[in-house]
Amino acid sequence: MNRTYQRWAAAFLALVLLLLALCAGAVYTVDPCLYYRMPENRQPVFFSERYQAAGLVKNVPADTVIMGTSMTANYYASQAEAAFGGTALRITIPDGYFSEFDQVAGALFRSQTPRRLVFGLDLNILIRDESGVTGAMPGYLYDANPLNDVKYLLNKDTLYYSLYTLLANRWDQGETLDESFVWDEGIWWNHITALAGYERPDPVSEPLAADAYQSRTADNLHVLEGWVREHPETEFDIFLPPYSLLFWDRCLRLGELDARLAAVEQTAETLCAYENVKLYGLLFDKEIVGNLDYYGDYIHHSSEAAGMVLERIAENKDLLTAENIREALAQWREFVVNYPYEQFWDHDFWVAWNEAHRNPSG
Repeated sequence: MNRTYQRWAAAFLALVLLLLALCAGAVYTVDPCLYYRMPENRQPVFFSERYQAAGLVKNVPADTVIMGTSMTANYYASQAEAAFGGTALRITIPDGYFSEFDQVAGALFRSQTPRRLVFGLDLNILIRDESGVTGAMPGYLYDANPLNDVKYLLNKDTLYYSLYTLLANRWDQGETLDESFVWDEGIWWNHITALAGYERPDPVSEPLAADAYQSRTADNLHVLEGWVREHPETEFDIFLPPYSLLFWDRCLRLGELDARLAAVEQTAETLCAYENVKLYGLLFDKEIVGNLDYYGDYIHHSSEAAGMVLERIAENKDLLTAENIREALAQWREFVVNYPYEQFWDHDFWVAWNEAHRNPSG
């Protein structure tokens, strides 16, 4: 009886080990998260920024790396290559927190030393704390410990995505690296879309104190400072993405203007002290910010506007420094406080606008 039980237990254990080995072998061979290699004989299939960014920074050498939230999702690597020369890679972490970007940066700099890191410093993520971070980021893919890679190899989700990757390639649904996680296709980038997606808040009675975000901003800048200090050989081109004028209307009505501008001033005073940092105030670029036809909502802009942003960075335009930051903020404050936002909800304004922008060949 004992021998029968032992044989049964041994057979069961052998079967379990075989299934685990098959699972690990399938995941390693297909490598859906691109963790070990980029595929050579098929196109990659992109399905999760947080899971696949670790493999991309390890296995795609690049002179320029663009990194940011969904605000940088429509920045094509090919646009960066045209603007800066050399090779480029874009890494997007939607609604990312600084702790998540820190994991990505750690994996990046362990694997390569890019000449330039272009980081989209969203004003929204600059001023928030880490209380909203979830467990969505698979930390075991980003650390330096190879032993916990077993969590990737023996994982029902990655096994599922291995099958999904194979089927997607069979159905010709793979994408180029340049197209990875881009979502500008199918969006009507137009003032009508931008206004339709903007819910105008009621004005508040009391504005926030100017130092309301000071502590959170300092904590987040501390993360950026760590990258900058530890990698002096890399140029950090940090830019404030251009939210539309609707964003500034919202700031004013919520009483956040002075607190947000103070956070920008704090950022300039902190980061501009480093020789390998350039800070770009695209958030204040009237040509982009003031044209709602570049937007799909009140903050997200099109790949056309993204190309303009990269060109400005390459040409050192919209540069903020410790010397010009106060004047730049004072001018911008005067502009947004006195801007006639009500015209955006005026029919006659858009009739006149469409006539002025009518395509003569259309």
